[in-house]
Amino acid sequence: MTAIDFHKLAKTELHCHLDGSLSLETIRHLADLAQIELPEDDAELKHHVTAPATCESLLDYLEAFDYIRPLLQTKEALTIAAYDVAKQAALENVIYIEVRFAPELSMDKGLTVAEIIDAVCQGLRQAQEEFGIIAKALVCGMRQSDQALTARILDEANEVEDSDFVGFDFAGDEHHYGPKAIKPLIEQVQSYNRPMTFHAGECGCAAFLAESIAMGIKRNGHATILAQEPELLEEFVKNGVTGELCLTSNLQTKAAVTVADFPYLKMKVAGANITINTDNRTVSDTNLTKEYELYHKHFDSSVQDFYTHNKTAIEASFASDEEKAELLDRLAKAYS
Repeated sequence: MTAIDFHKLAKTELHCHLDGSLSLETIRHLADLAQIELPEDDAELKHHVTAPATCESLLDYLEAFDYIRPLLQTKEALTIAAYDVAKQAALENVIYIEVRFAPELSMDKGLTVAEIIDAVCQGLRQAQEEFGIIAKALVCGMRQSDQALTARILDEANEVEDSDFVGFDFAGDEHHYGPKAIKPLIEQVQSYNRPMTFHAGECGCAAFLAESIAMGIKRNGHATILAQEPELLEEFVKNGVTGELCLTSNLQTKAAVTVADFPYLKMKVAGANITINTDNRTVSDTNLTKEYELYHKHFDSSVQDFYTHNKTAIEASFASDEEKAELLDRLAKAYS
């Protein structure tokens, strides 16, 4: 059997957080711009911005993000950051990526929502022009934040007219803020002309994923709970929902305590829509090449499987129909 060159395979990514995916080089550059001192030793810096291989919980994992927040408070920093993440993806043969971020986390020094989105899209466009990747932005509402603040941020975001800002998400503390707790915000986003994805099923609560499906949300971040819930998996498939799977991240946060607790194989057998993602390239110390290697190692995923999952990702993406057609064509040629 010929060894698979995982790096060379064309890839797509739907679930990648901007602030969790900055390269160490870019973190240092942004710290210089913000006049923030960092540890000189790369190993020590990596220790601060990478979550432990096994965390106590999702909240433990999220602590690594606190280190990055002060670095992303200017338009220049956000543009540099977005360019960096899209460049990293392009250099491992990712042809399409959606990068998500929460404007709220970059408003500490007075930036407006529109300025933040514009700065991120500018960085993504620079990478698109330079590397030929198609890179889009998703805006996250933080589920644990004041709902009036989040409602205002989402409304201001929706006013932004930029073809590279394509959709919405809700991230943060799922355990204490399930779909019902933020239902008015979800309905607010569903009234917009941009689609949404939603984090659910990462914290071990089947009801949250069931609620997300019942609310008509067609893309789901993580969906880890499906490994334990055959009836919910049936609903997931019946409703045509696409799962944004994040293996390394789920093992770190203990959303999946072991590989056997990860839903991939059960979803595959059930005919569910599956996509492979990093979640956070730096916080999880991963990239898509590493993720593909892990799927091959643990689940015997084949090149044909990777083609199928990438095709699924493009079809479920928030790109325009024209872009999807171009991407599907590129993908088919790359795997032929």
